[in-house]
Amino acid sequence: MQARTHWWKKFEDKHRTVAQFIVFFILSNGITVLQLVLMPAFKAAFAHTGLVDTALQFLPVGFSHGHTVYLFDYPSGALAAGGGGGVAYFLAVEITLLIAQVINFFAQRSVTFRSNSSVLVAAFWYAIAYVLITVAAAALQVLYKDPIYAWSIDVLGAGGETVADVITMIINAAVSFWVFFPIFKVIFKQKPEEDAQVGGGQ
Repeated sequence: MQARTHWWKKFEDKHRTVAQFIVFFILSNGITVLQLVLMPAFKAAFAHTGLVDTALQFLPVGFSHGHTVYLFDYPSGALAAGGGGGVAYFLAVEITLLIAQVINFFAQRSVTFRSNSSVLVAAFWYAIAYVLITVAAAALQVLYKDPIYAWSIDVLGAGGETVADVITMIINAAVSFWVFFPIFKVIFKQKPEEDAQVGGGQ
């Protein structure tokens, strides 16, 4: 065990970015598993509320087959019945992503990048990145959400909706994975101890 630790330390010193990416990858996969558990759980909880029948459609971006296409497009009705899941689906996805990203922020900061720079500054830029990525992920969902759910439910029946949940969350996680690593490299800095003590509380 000690030999492996020593080897990893030498590897980390020699290949810092590669080592960070490996740790980032491991932590990200753990957080993805958490998302795969949380999203269906939230969706099941909201399924018994009127939120399923409340549409959430805003930021129109164009037209397709005579219908308005929205950036955030969650028509009312259960997914199994051909609806878009409504506010219930939107909340299930966004609450899951929010929880995952809060955990991700602190885990990656402390474990992967061992940052000692200002938490508040990093959190500010992280929040901006999170909003932009959420918008980008919503735009991608316009392309893949309906086809994935329609195919899964048609082919697999009742269990198809759960399979589609997993696929959509994996896509969301993949987008976050490739976008956040370079962002973390920028916002999670290691300062000399003297600078960290002066700026750590800012």
